[in-house]
Amino acid sequence: MNPYDRNFQETTFAEEAARFDAADPLAPLRAEFLRPVAADGRPILHFAGHSLGLQPRQAREAVLEVLDDWATLGVEGHFAARRPWLSYHELLTEATARLVGAQAEEVVVMNTLSVNVHLMMVSFYRPTPKRFRILIEGGAFPSDRYAVASQAQFHGFDPELAIQELTPRPGETTLRDEDILATIARDGEQIALILLGNCNYLTGQRFDMAAITRAGHAQGCHVGFDLAHGAGNLLLNLHDDGPDFAVWCNYKYLNAGPGGLGGVFVHRRHLGRGDIPRFAGWWGHDKASRFQMGPHFQPMPTAEAWQLSNPPILALAALRASMALFDAAGMPALTQKAAWLTDFLYRQLLTLPAGAVTLMTPTEPHRRGTMLTIRVPGQADQLVAFLQRNGAEVDLRRPDIVRIAPVPLYTSAGDVAALGVLLRAFWGTDA
Repeated sequence: MNPYDRNFQETTFAEEAARFDAADPLAPLRAEFLRPVAADGRPILHFAGHSLGLQPRQAREAVLEVLDDWATLGVEGHFAARRPWLSYHELLTEATARLVGAQAEEVVVMNTLSVNVHLMMVSFYRPTPKRFRILIEGGAFPSDRYAVASQAQFHGFDPELAIQELTPRPGETTLRDEDILATIARDGEQIALILLGNCNYLTGQRFDMAAITRAGHAQGCHVGFDLAHGAGNLLLNLHDDGPDFAVWCNYKYLNAGPGGLGGVFVHRRHLGRGDIPRFAGWWGHDKASRFQMGPHFQPMPTAEAWQLSNPPILALAALRASMALFDAAGMPALTQKAAWLTDFLYRQLLTLPAGAVTLMTPTEPHRRGTMLTIRVPGQADQLVAFLQRNGAEVDLRRPDIVRIAPVPLYTSAGDVAALGVLLRAFWGTDA
């Protein structure tokens, strides 16, 4: 049975969910994650994977393997561990490239997201007196705004003048694609860097990376994207879309654990070039001569050239356990399931009383990812507290915004239907 076949008559959301889950080929992956439990021992309905993903069942084993090798081998673990630490980060390269639609040489797992934003801006924010602006979306994640403001200031520009924000039209909550492109066409000669979250962290709006990149490059701008809410959530094609760089964290949809390492993409056309400034560190040095400890930096001919230090192996181990599951599922299948679950959640929201919530996320599937954001005027705190008391975890952004993400690796249609029951119970309605 095709779980996406809507050619049947459902009588309840619960029956529709049961039909979907029974036919879902990705359903076995749900058992590969550890789920928090409520005080009564029931698994919590986790709809906050956009903030922190659940723990893969094999993460503990992967981390313990490293700890055991450290205990028995000491420093020799760099070379003699079951998975030698010297090259451990390379175990993630191919899977990461598949995840974001890149070539293996274009990606590296390193550092954390905000660190990587700064490192990429060192290379790709090259302001001049006439071209110094940084174009971001209004309502960008605060850390991104702090980063671009500090970079502009570092180069001697007033952040109030250097930062140009894209804002929705009056009365609207998301940006129109045509307005983004029109701004680039109008002001591109003054813009040094376009840096957008390809999926906005608050509204969940997805941006057209290929069109934005083409428009930016046509005006001579560098173009980068923050994929914190895109990697592991959207079907990406970074190499063909052509941005100069992208950065992301791995602890949200990618389940690397709290504070997990980030990822970096640098397009192939920039690799091996000697005219790109960068902040260098020894782990970015050509690995063939790295341990000769010479005084002159020789960058690797891959995205690894932007590495600074040898990476934390324990953090890499936890991520490796999750990436194996993404490889097992494949992003095309995951995004297909995510689209169905998100639509199913949307239909639950439509059953709520008129005016109870306002959807901030685009309704068109191609303009959003897995997360739906609702505004709950005057009752957001009470709603979230009610859901928590009844075993459901969502995300509250005060004063009145609630984000909900049915992450397809570990969320079932039954979970979404159960959340719908709770939502209707809060407002005293029935489906």
